[in-house]
Formats: sequence, C-alpha cells, structure tokens
Amino acid sequence: MMLSIDEIHNAHILIVDDQQANVLLLEQMLSEAGYLHISSTQDPFSVYAMHSQNHYDLILLDLQMPDMDGFQVMDELKELEVDSYVPILVITAQPDHKLRALAGGAKDFVAKPFDLLEIKNRIHNMLEVRLLYKHREFYNQVLQQKILERTVELRESEARFRRLTELASDWYWEQDENAKFTKVYGPVLEMLGIPVDTLISEKPEPQTASWNEQERTLLKANISARRPFLDLVCSRIDNNGTHQYFQVSGEPMFNESGRFIGYRGVGRDITATRQHLLHPHAA
Repeated sequence: MMLSIDEIHNAHILIVDDQQANVLLLEQMLSEAGYLHISSTQDPFSVYAMHSQNHYDLILLDLQMPDMDGFQVMDELKELEVDSYVPILVITAQPDHKLRALAGGAKDFVAKPFDLLEIKNRIHNMLEVRLLYKHREFYNQVLQQKILERTVELRESEARFRRLTELASDWYWEQDENAKFTKVYGPVLEMLGIPVDTLISEKPEPQTASWNEQERTLLKANISARRPFLDLVCSRIDNNGTHQYFQVSGEPMFNESGRFIGYRGVGRDITATRQHLLHPHAA
C-alpha cells in the first residue's frame, strides 16, 4: 500500500526538547517541509499527558534534559501503549546513547548537531512506517467488525431458516460427512419412539421397528452419491404393528473449498394422508 505525500504531511508530530533554540529550529524545518500539525514542549513531564490525549504519529525526543531525561519519558510512554507502536525518534549528542535508546523503545535516532537533510529523511521514513501501521490496525478492526456482523447475520439466517422449516415440515435434520446426525429439530424422535441420543450419538437404533428396505436402499443410494433428493417416502412398521409413512427431502452441503461436509433436510409424517389414500372409505 502506498501513502500519499498529503497523508504524511497531515501526520501529528510532537517535539520534546528543553532548549528553545532546538525547538524553533525543528519547527521551522518541519513547517518548511510541508508538515501541518506540529506541537512542541520544553517540559518532559507533560509528554505522557500530551501523547495520551493526542496520540502523536511521531515524537522527536531529546535525551539530554534536566530533572527528567528522554529515557524516563520513553519508560512512561511504554506504560501508556503497552501493545502498540510508540513512534519515537530520539535526538542525542552522545553516540554511546544510541543502543540504550533503541533498547528503550526508540525506533530511530539522529545526532546533534542536526543534519537537516538526514533528519527530514528519517522523519519521512518513520512517518511512513507509522501510518502504514495505523492503516493495518484500522483495516484489522474493520475486518473483525465485518466478521462479527457476518456471524450475527448467519446466525439470524439460520434461526429464520430453522423456523421456516419447522413451519413447513415436521422436522429438520443435519448429518456430517460420516452420516452421523448432528442436528435434529422437531418431533421426529417422538414419532419414531427413538431416544434423542440414538440419533445424535453413536448408539445404534433400538430394533423395535422394521423399515421398508427397498425405500431405505434408495435413500442411502442418493446420500452415498451426494445427490439432492425430494419427497422420498420411507415407511416402517413400528413395534405396535402400525404402519408409518415419512416423506424426506435433503441436499448435500459443501464448505467454501468445495469439500463435502454432510447433508441437511426436512421431513414430514404423511401417515394419515397415505392411510387415507390406501383406505379412502375407512371410518
């Protein structure tokens, strides 16, 4: 991602130096370079509060200051932004302070007396990194929000779908890729006289009823071939000798990469309708 020069010039910069002459020099240099939001302070004790309120994109920090030096300022700023990027460019006349400053959290340094071309280049480079970091944080937040919103939408859609299927059918069901039931909504278990854990767990169905094997074979063939099926009839004789008829529809499910992950479908008890067709004059 490329940043425009306007984005960089709109960055917020804080100058921290106890020497007014240095502050004025840096302010003039930054202003002439096109930077629009420049703040300064000669009081290192105020930096924490200023950065807490304004979250500067870059802090130009002098290390040699009385009462509170730049290292102490960096320690305070690290407490303020424990998990974030603290954009500090240290200014020092002591070459041996370089490694200590970098270890203390500074991202770069310049030596006194200033080389104006060098400091302008370092400021530009640091701001580019800082602003790209902020863009990444922003887009990550947007992405997380979109994921959250999409998750909520999917849950609401699933709930609506389940309510509609419950209204349009007697039950809704889902199976995984191994044909194990993972979801069952509706009174099908009561109709079949089968405990809930028989379908959801690995327990075998109690042998209390006999299914029509030809119909079951057709249903299994459709599922094995991963074909959708509509209004297939499955019948059985329950343990009381009563004929039951069920109409089942289903479709295969695939994930985003196209891998088969199971089936879902609906079912209806059509016993009363079928009995009426078979025995239209029965009382």
